[in-house]
Amino acid sequence: MKLFCTLLIVFLCQVRLNAQIITIGDTGDYPTLNAVEDFVSPGDTLMLQSQTFTGFQSWFDISGTPSAPIVIMAEVEHQTFFTGGATAIYLHNCSNIEINGLVIEGQTVNGINIDDGGNYSTPALNITIRNCIFRDFSARNMLKMSGIDNFLIEDCEFMNTSLDFYSDAGIDFVGCHHGTVQDNYFDSSGGVGIVCKGGSQFITIRRNFIKNNTKRAINIGGGTGFQFFRPPLPDPIVDAFEAADIEVYSNVFVGSFSQVSFETSVRSKVYNNTFYNPSVWVIRILGKPNTSFLECADNEFINNIVYLENDLTEVNIGPNTQPQTFTFSNNLWYNASDANWTPILPVTDTNQIIAAPIFEDLQNENFRVNHISPAIGNGLAVSEPILDFDENPFNTSRSIGAFENRSTLSTSDFSQERIVVYPNPVSETIHIENNTSNLIDKVSLYTIDGKQIKVNYSDGVVDVSQISAGMYFFKIYVKNSSQSHIKKIVKQ
Repeated sequence: MKLFCTLLIVFLCQVRLNAQIITIGDTGDYPTLNAVEDFVSPGDTLMLQSQTFTGFQSWFDISGTPSAPIVIMAEVEHQTFFTGGATAIYLHNCSNIEINGLVIEGQTVNGINIDDGGNYSTPALNITIRNCIFRDFSARNMLKMSGIDNFLIEDCEFMNTSLDFYSDAGIDFVGCHHGTVQDNYFDSSGGVGIVCKGGSQFITIRRNFIKNNTKRAINIGGGTGFQFFRPPLPDPIVDAFEAADIEVYSNVFVGSFSQVSFETSVRSKVYNNTFYNPSVWVIRILGKPNTSFLECADNEFINNIVYLENDLTEVNIGPNTQPQTFTFSNNLWYNASDANWTPILPVTDTNQIIAAPIFEDLQNENFRVNHISPAIGNGLAVSEPILDFDENPFNTSRSIGAFENRSTLSTSDFSQERIVVYPNPVSETIHIENNTSNLIDKVSLYTIDGKQIKVNYSDGVVDVSQISAGMYFFKIYVKNSSQSHIKKIVKQ
């Protein structure tokens, strides 16, 4: 056994030592990802030059290892463009891959498509998509993943597609498991923002800002063809589901026909989100005509703020569902058009509050709650989510909605988050709350492609009213410390 462990350590060290940095581009080591396919090894970093790539880039059966993934990244963040064509990048049965800092734009089928190679019983593993921009599509899906286990999608933007069908999505998961989608920004990303279907399970969706999808902001489940389920459906079909154990935490939803749909899904949790102004339904509970599937049941809707501008149907219920098994608790509801309104729900919403949530700046989509909001401290005690949309810890007596109010936090809660930036999203003024023992030395603001923007910091306040809408990063330096604090903000 000792000899085996020693040989394993030697092998892993050799993999790292042999790792290469390979430049891809017109003046690089290889002109395209296609050209380097036969020469890439675990641990290699493929550095894509600042240029525009066109045409179909594909890899088949190429994998890193868990400890030595293959990294595909922009040499300068967001200065590498994959433009046009049917699909920008297709990874077929590839595992242990990270894609970082690319701009994917103008495709007509899928932006990035990653699958398990058609072997539905053996998933592709360990895929990370980080800091990428998907924009200006006439495609089915900006990011499509089929048969992927253990994945992370974070700090990406999904914006502007001309298609608006239920089959068009910002992110489309088919039979994917054990993944996280966090800290992303969606604006007009298709008919659906995020869809989890085809047997998808154990996916956490947290701290995303999702707005202006034409159909559904998030679809927990779907209408997948039986032949596409991962793992494959048994014959005969027994206890099957489109989605199960999906967690939707600390997100902000704006607009869309409906904002959350449960479609042949079970045991999913929608906790501590803020929902603003859906146009037709807040929630849909839908089933599958095939009765061999589990009926849509046992899902939870807890600690959410729902703010309506007009009367609508709060919950749309379809056949082959069990709405009576759903749990509604500690949600705050408000209809700005009717002071006497109450929501019509399939079951009792325990500890329901009907009142204006008192947002900090509704006009500019700042959904942080004011210090006098009835949402503060009235949430149900749940173990998740731990962090709110701003990545600040929820108080022991947590608030309802995606944002914890900082004025209510105890000393122990403040100690968990030493530098606090709020409000977020922001329209004009950012406040920086310093709970460290040292003074703040300076503050820098950067675009998501690393360009610094000049801002003035004075007495804990930064004016951002003149910068363009989008995602930015604050880098905050404190005196007598070599460390800096990085905080993501969304400018409205």
